[in-house]
Order: sequence, then C-alpha cells, then structure tokens
Amino acid sequence: MTVPIDAANPFANPSDLPYGLPDFTLVRDEHYLPAFEAGMAEERAEVEAIATNPEPPTEENVLLELERSGALLDRVSAVFFNRTSSDTSTFLDEVEEQVAPLLAAHHDAIYLDRRLYDRVEALHARVEAGEVRLADDAAWLLHTLRRDFVRAGVALDDDAKAELRELNARITTLETAFGRELLADTNASAVLVTDVEDLEGLPEDAVAAARQAADQAGHATGYLLELSLFSQQPVLATLRRRDVRKRVHEASVRRGGRGGDHDTRAILLELARLRARRADLLGFEHHAAYVADDSTARTPEAVGAILGRLAPAAAANARREAEALEEALRRDEPGASLEPWDWAYYSEKVRQERYALDDTLLRPYLELERVVHDGVLHAATELYGITFTRRPDLVGYHPDVRVYEVHDADGEGVGLFLADWYTRPSKRGGAWMNNLVDQSHLLEAKPVVVNNLNIPKPPADEPTLLSWDEVITLFHEFGHALHGLFSDVRLPSQSGTEVPRDFVEYPSQVNEMWAWEPSVLRRYAVHHETGEPMPTEWVDTMIASRQYNEGFSTTEYLAAALLDQAWHRLRADEVPTDVDEVEAFEARALEAAGIAVHAVPPRYRTTYFNHVFGGGYAAAYYSYIWSEVLDADTVEWFRENGGLRRENGDRFRRALLSRGGSLDVMDTFRELRGRDPEIAPLLARRGLEG
Repeated sequence: MTVPIDAANPFANPSDLPYGLPDFTLVRDEHYLPAFEAGMAEERAEVEAIATNPEPPTEENVLLELERSGALLDRVSAVFFNRTSSDTSTFLDEVEEQVAPLLAAHHDAIYLDRRLYDRVEALHARVEAGEVRLADDAAWLLHTLRRDFVRAGVALDDDAKAELRELNARITTLETAFGRELLADTNASAVLVTDVEDLEGLPEDAVAAARQAADQAGHATGYLLELSLFSQQPVLATLRRRDVRKRVHEASVRRGGRGGDHDTRAILLELARLRARRADLLGFEHHAAYVADDSTARTPEAVGAILGRLAPAAAANARREAEALEEALRRDEPGASLEPWDWAYYSEKVRQERYALDDTLLRPYLELERVVHDGVLHAATELYGITFTRRPDLVGYHPDVRVYEVHDADGEGVGLFLADWYTRPSKRGGAWMNNLVDQSHLLEAKPVVVNNLNIPKPPADEPTLLSWDEVITLFHEFGHALHGLFSDVRLPSQSGTEVPRDFVEYPSQVNEMWAWEPSVLRRYAVHHETGEPMPTEWVDTMIASRQYNEGFSTTEYLAAALLDQAWHRLRADEVPTDVDEVEAFEARALEAAGIAVHAVPPRYRTTYFNHVFGGGYAAAYYSYIWSEVLDADTVEWFRENGGLRRENGDRFRRALLSRGGSLDVMDTFRELRGRDPEIAPLLARRGLEG
C-alpha cells in the first residue's frame, strides 16, 4: 500500500539544485513526517515487487532493484537526521521520537521477510551453479546481504521474530531518548560565572565567547562556560582558580546521573539489557559478540586482546605523568593531591616548563578561516589536486553553514562540502561527518557531505581562535569528508564511509598527519593580527612534544572503550537493575581492566556516553584504536614515500578512499601497504613500546 505525498513537499522529488543538494529554503518542519510515511510505504511496495517477482533471480532484478529502492526515504532521512544532530528543536525531537520505532519496524519488515531472503538465497545458488555471473561489487553485495539477513533474524521462528521486532523498536526509541536527555542536561549543566575575575587565565576571546553565550541563554550578566561532550573540558587547561575548575569538572562528570529531570541511567540500563537479550535471541553470547561479528575484528576476544595489551602500559604512563603534575600542584598548594580538575591546567603548566610553549600563545596563530583554507583545504589540494569554491548562492540548513563546490584536478565537479563549525544549544556535542547525498554511478549521484564541529562562536567581527586539539579535529573530520567525496562506486549502499565501524575512523585519522606537515603548518599557523608566521622554534617544540601527555590521552580513551565493552559483554540477567548501581559497576569495570587512574576519568563516563547509548558505536568504541593501527602504519607508508606528494595522494585515493565498501576493506589496506597491518608504529606513536 502506498501513502501519497503532496507534490509540494520538497522531498517528493529529487532536488534540482547542483549535485542534488536539498533545497533547504523549501523544507519546513511539517514536511518530515509525511515524507517518512510515504517513503516507508514506497519502499515496502518496491521490496514487495522484488520478493514476488516470478522471473529467475538475477543481479538486475534482485540486487540492483534493492539498491534503487527507498529513494524517497533516503532523501528525507538524510536531511532529517542531519538536522536533529545539528539544529534540533522540541518539535523535531517529537517527530524523531515518533519516527524512530517506525523506522525500526520498517527495517524489520524488509530483513525479516522470508520471501525476500529466499530470493537472495536463490540468486546465490544460481551463482554457485554457474548460471549467473556477478560483477565484483555485486558479488560482495550478495555476500553482505546474506549475512545481514541472518544477523537481522530472518531464520528465527515467528514467535522469536515478534519478540525481535519489539526489541528493535524499543531499542531505537531508547537511543533517541538518551541523546535527547543528554543534550538537555549538557545545556542545563553549563557553568555560569558571575565574576570575571573567576575566569582568570582564560584567553580574552574565550571570555568574550562566554559572555555572548550567557547573553544568548538569557543572562543579563555573567559568563556561561558551555560543556563539550568529553569529560575533560577545554577551559580547564587555562582556568587558574582551582575552585572554578572543580565546578566545571563536576558539572561535566555529573551529567545524566544526578537523579534530576534528565537522568539517563534508567535508559542506559534498559538499553544494555535489551541489546543483550537481542544478541541472545540471534545466537550470540552478548551484544559485544554480535557487533564484533560484523567488523574487521571478528571477535570480542580480538578486541579484548588489543585493549588489554595497551591498557597496563598506558595507565603506568599516566601515573608517571601524574607524579610530575602533582609536584607542580604542590608548589602552588603545599600538600594538595592531584584531582581530575587539576590535570589539564598543570599538564599545560609542566609542558610550558619543559618545552617553553604555552597553548594560549598558539591560539592567535590558529584562526579558523586560515586553518580551514590554508591548512585543511590546501593540504587536500596538494595531495589530491582538488580545489574548493565557496557557493554563497547555495543555502545550508542553518545560517552558519558554508557550502563549497569541490572540483577535481581536471576541472570536473566532485561534489559539495558543507561546513558547520560552531556550537549552539540545538546541536549535539562532539564532531562528525554526515552524507546528504551518497555517491553512486547506478543512481548517477555525486556526493554531498557535511562536517560538524562545536567551536565556541565569538562575538560579531571577532576572530575565531582555535586550540590545537580543535585544529586536529578539523583535519580529522575532513578525512571523513574526503572518504565520502572520493567515493567512486556503482552501488549506493557501498558508497564512501559505508564500511565496518572499526574501519571508518582509519582514513580520518590518517588525515590528521597533515596538520603537522611543516609546509602546511607554515601556511596556516599565522598570527591573525600581524600576519607573522608562528615562530619556527615553536613549531619544532610542538613536534618534539607530541608524545607529551600521551599517557593521559591513551588512558582516558581506553577507559571509555573498556567501559563500552564491559557494559555490552553482559548477559541480560547480569545487567544491574538499580540506577544507583551504575557508578559502582563503572568503578569495578575500570579496576578490573587495570585502567583506573584517579586523576584520569574516562573520556566519557557511562551516563553521558552518547557514542554507545545514543549513537552507533555500541560495543564498537574500540574502533578508534583499532583503526589507529591501520592509520599509524599508513602514516609510515606516506613518510617512506615522500609525504605530501600527488603520487601518494592519488594512490591512497585510488586504492582505498574511492572504493568505499565495494569489497573487503582489509583488501584495500593490503593493496596500499602490500601486507597486513603491523602494530609497532602505533606503539611508537603512543609511547607504549615497552
């Protein structure tokens, strides 16, 4: 049954703007729900025709028809979920709450359809018998489809399928609720400082941004320190007053767990329990086993092996670092013990002593526009030959969004890149990349990709000055954008970043290396007022200090990754039932993993771990370190072959970035490197060789 859609609805037909950019000037909130309803009905009708086709199954009438199906649903989903991440509202939250279980049921209706599965299996049988020959990408699609049907539960009996549908709907609803409550609590937890003297040490531009944030939040006076998604807040590195640092830190780590209006504990416990039950229903020991089965890691034991190998050395490094920081703290406050809210401040202080370099001195040389155009985009031009042109005639989904057209070295259009850099109360925390249009030769579509960051917005006419971590994040997220832009595949389901979760971070992490490239750094690290380049000795010092504080960085990350694994290695009957047990479970898990360091809280504590309880990284947060093995090995390949050279960029693009998920992704790494990955470069990078 089809659900008609008003022809005036902007999702009713493909956009006629360049590259299929959605026409945001036409989209209204009331357009989403009708488009979702019509899109789901339309795809169900298309799938019904595929499942009941009496002709013998072929690549065309099964695989390609499945790839063509769901176009309307894809259009509205891409815009809606980008919007709810980047610029949500109460109305959109309500729509998402309504749509989430409908989408889960829609997915189940397709992947639990035995007729469709039988059609796919019949095609496989014809291929095995030599009756049908598939193109390589179609053969890989058939392989992944067969696995996806089984993982979705198509082989279950009717009673188990009914339970699975209920589980999927409830899980989706809870994930949406977790993200909504966390965003609300993060906004509510921002720290209001009434006396500017309490902001001693904070750079002037950051003070101005805090005053503007307070004004926008309705405070006639004062300064609002907004919270990022991480446990450690950036302002802690410069705030001199220890009591203010403590206020900020405690506001950060209490999110979601105070028993208030936005407590996430009941949600996350139910999520952990339902995910475990679903995994059991599908024949897996726990949710972590279910997730690993669909990754390059393959087993939770493989995940545990790498995390377990790194954790003791990382924690030992962090404890050694803590001794030096506590010594510096006691020079200021005799007898004091190092606390989590002290780490960033005294880490920066000790770094200044050791390397004569202050992060606040770097900020005037790291102005956003310069970093983007003379750093991030320039490096891509040098490496891949692509160029970027601002398109002010094309409108984004928010006034802050900038639209760039990307051209290849031969002048051919590659796609569009949308940049959304600034934080706002309607945007979730963190940084990410989205696709608005997936590249596909089958659908004659070129990519439209979005990067989102959460940089505090300065007052009008003031420059946006960045921390070094924000510079690295810019390069990282643009690595994801390149993965999407360079996609050169036939099938939309294999486009760009449609790769296993523990592979997707690899290309983005590789792109971070160009932030450090001397020829690139000299172009973008320029004083925003004087135009003077960053002093050469500062650059040398930054490079020399790259491993500084690495014990902290590795420990806080591994603590979060191990927490994720701990929650998702539980069976349903092992999940705590009392919300007051969440903190105790977390403490036991960190202690058991050997990663409990008092002054180093996990990058995300359980109650605000949006990656795993509100996003797609459940039991997969390990992916960053898993991908970093590939990344560090690839950085060695670039260095061995001369670094920032077009020949290297072209090969990386051709062998890996362009191929998306059209084949086994580890084969793309082997094609580039000529062998399997080695862990030694990662251990050296993070100071863990011993």
